Amino acid sequence: LHLHPVRTHRWSLKWATTWGLGIASLAAFLITLITGVLLMFYYKPHTEVAYDSIKDIAFVVPTGSFIRNIHRWAANVMVVTVILHMARAFYTAAYRAPREFNWLIGMALLVLTLGLSFTGYLLPWDQLAYWAVTVGTRIAASVPLVGEEARHLLLGGSSIGQPTLTRFYALHCFVLPAATLLLTFWHLWRVRKDGGLAASDRVVDDAIERARHAPAAAGKSYTLLGTT
Repeated sequence: LHLHPVRTHRWSLKWATTWGLGIASLAAFLITLITGVLLMFYYKPHTEVAYDSIKDIAFVVPTGSFIRNIHRWAANVMVVTVILHMARAFYTAAYRAPREFNWLIGMALLVLTLGLSFTGYLLPWDQLAYWAVTVGTRIAASVPLVGEEARHLLLGGSSIGQPTLTRFYALHCFVLPAATLLLTFWHLWRVRKDGGLAASDRVVDDAIERARHAPAAAGKSYTLLGTT
């Protein structure tokens, strides 16, 4: 009762209304969070031993490779489902009043999701991680006015090194997950306070429009469902 609005329409209970994309995104985030905590017991955020700790997780720690693969796949699933969830919300006009603020929260969650994916790239400290972050930070540097400052802030200097790994580790394991959790709870609370899913309003509007244009000569009475 605390997750759902007081009143809802029967259309919003259908699976095809949301395709479960919001729940899938939340489930993928929780799986990523739990497996990430388990990986933190063995990962060492230092340039000299970071890569070796990843190899230990993959080949020495019992079920370490399995947990790491689940972490990686859940993160990929989270990115895909969050994007699809945003597309579904846009298609059902969930950005309209009174849900415009919750739409902004959802956009912030999308940015945090991409940030989690990007900051996790550097942690294995291999060639793929190094060059991916190099390209990403150079893209950030191309932003007018604040680009170079943003790149310097991310790297902790002029090049990728220990300060970069420390900052990415702190962002990936503490700052971004905490912000994502906070905004997720806020997002779910706003769904309830704003009256449920936007798709129900759209269906009801269509039903009202069809009833208004129904032929009066048919001698039939039309009763609209409650729209509270």
